[in-house]
Amino acid sequence: MTATASPEDHPGSSQSSAETTSSATASGSRMEKEISQAPVFVTGAAGHVGANLVRRLLEDDVKVRVLLRHEDNNEGLNELDVEKVYGDLRDLSDMRRAVDGCQGVYHVAAKISTIEGNYRHRREIFECNVIGTRNMLQAAREAEAGRVIVTGSFSAVGYNLDSPSRPSIESMPFFPMERTMPYERSKSQVEQECWYAAAKGQDVIVATCCAVVGPADFLPSRLGRTMCDYANGKLRAYVNGGFEFVAARDIVEGHILSMRYGKSGEKYIFSSEYKTISDILDLYEEVTGLPRPRRRIPANIMLAFSEMTSSYLSYFHPDFPQRFTPGAIRLLKKCRHANTEKARTQLGFKPTTIRDAVKEAYAFHYARGDIKNPLAKKPVETAAA
Repeated sequence: MTATASPEDHPGSSQSSAETTSSATASGSRMEKEISQAPVFVTGAAGHVGANLVRRLLEDDVKVRVLLRHEDNNEGLNELDVEKVYGDLRDLSDMRRAVDGCQGVYHVAAKISTIEGNYRHRREIFECNVIGTRNMLQAAREAEAGRVIVTGSFSAVGYNLDSPSRPSIESMPFFPMERTMPYERSKSQVEQECWYAAAKGQDVIVATCCAVVGPADFLPSRLGRTMCDYANGKLRAYVNGGFEFVAARDIVEGHILSMRYGKSGEKYIFSSEYKTISDILDLYEEVTGLPRPRRRIPANIMLAFSEMTSSYLSYFHPDFPQRFTPGAIRLLKKCRHANTEKARTQLGFKPTTIRDAVKEAYAFHYARGDIKNPLAKKPVETAAA
């Protein structure tokens, strides 16, 4: 039997214990302070989601380090108080250098595309999205940078094959046997990289993003270009169909909630509302004061037409902007809905409205001078804006 000494048995032991406790507390406080002063790392910070996320983090007094490439348009970060590092996701050494000293990672960067493209284009999508994510996860793991939130895509979430419009949940597997876009396939592989890392013990979560609507759309996004085309009188017809849309502030909130409350190895879908293309045009008409196009082109007819034009452009001119590609039309035809119950119950996600998001997006593009039509009305300031 082992004897246990009490404080009375050893004079001064009580003081020694107090000193040890005090020392441990001071050490813990220093460690917490060091962690709190460490920057959060954000990739894709100049893009639509990234630019909104960085602004939210700065509003929350979070120190931010962003990854940029010299050849990209980084206007979205001009005059922001962020630490900038330059590198390429496809270079593991760049990632190791960029993430060193950070605590918390938001991996938002991805090459987004709705075209098939040529071999060079498809390879770039694979290397940027899949290899880039693998490198980011490995670098964060080696640097002990903590939790990694990876931005996923709703197009890589599975759906009911017999009834595509039924709401999808996170556990539905991606169906690779149909014709899919290289981007969709790459984002499915991105998730596999995340689950592989999580299986090895890394703290990683996928925050699934739908079609984003909102401000700070500097590049701009496909939806941003469509809004500007509408306001400038260049949109004369539309295709029927619908999709899940997410307000920029909502997908940002989803990332923040995932970082704070999410469970490692899980995926959460973040969406604000399902809208048809006709619904979106109604909102465009409301904010611009300009009549919406009434000519509706059936999706099947537009799909056949786009197959002919897109195949040529995708192969020979992969960087040429295409509004309605075969891949985009196939998505719209499915009229896919999202079930966000998991994010609501587990994270406390409370989506806002696409109507307000459209108002904020219009105000942003109007202020930038992207709306050149003198007949387009001045934006109405919203409480959110």
